[in-house]
Amino acid sequence: MKCINFDRAFERYMAEWIKENSEKYKDDMDVIEDMMPDVYLEFLKKPADFLDGVAPQDYFEQFDNADMLVNWLCDYIAQGVPVPDLLLERVTALGNPAEKSLLALVARDDLPEETQMTAISLLREMESKAPMQRYIDYIASLEEPSDKGDLCTEALMSMGESVVEPILATLSGAGQTGRDIFADVLSNYPGDERIYELMIERFVTRDERRALFASYLAKLGDERAIPMLKEAAQSPDINYLDYVEVVNAIEALGGERPPEREFFGDPYYESLRQV
Repeated sequence: MKCINFDRAFERYMAEWIKENSEKYKDDMDVIEDMMPDVYLEFLKKPADFLDGVAPQDYFEQFDNADMLVNWLCDYIAQGVPVPDLLLERVTALGNPAEKSLLALVARDDLPEETQMTAISLLREMESKAPMQRYIDYIASLEEPSDKGDLCTEALMSMGESVVEPILATLSGAGQTGRDIFADVLSNYPGDERIYELMIERFVTRDERRALFASYLAKLGDERAIPMLKEAAQSPDINYLDYVEVVNAIEALGGERPPEREFFGDPYYESLRQV
């Protein structure tokens, strides 16, 4: 199937519209810019020569073969042509047949990352939980954060509490990056001793991310963390920003604010003093 550049087509339509209406709006570009959403809707509804007389909003609606549409999406990405929102909307609207085709893309590591990330985004829009374990396994394997990992994390967070047990079952095989990401996801589910223990382990072993894990401990709401947080707040090697977050966590958990400390010479503290 031909990969038509809808963005370029709209740019041509918009340029022609501005040319025809510039006198009407007295070349007031602010007013013209405000009109663009309406112009775009007009573009979508108007039969287009570049689509053989079909209106853009109706073009992809002609097709209901999910495999074909998903392959078409892949062709767009492979050819470097912007994927039309109209195509993405049509894919998600097809539901279960499209879900199966998108899951096949997520499973193919030979595809460009953009293709996989597009599939992950669409599956999330469809509220699919089918790729849950694949996302968890991918995150567990990460050696450093990635854009694809961020998308997988967002998808897992949207799946709710059903992710807790699969994540905990995979935790022992995850690297440092994976454990950090899983802590982020699991911090939304207080009351589980295993999650609390993970958060304590991350806080103790990841000094460079102490502030982040202090905030996760605050979210869990378990006051048992207060003594350890107080000890960290008095640590001679803690920087000012980490100190502030640790103190915030102590107070969020119902603990008393520790004695004030001086941070003269700390680069974060000094930069804030100059503001």
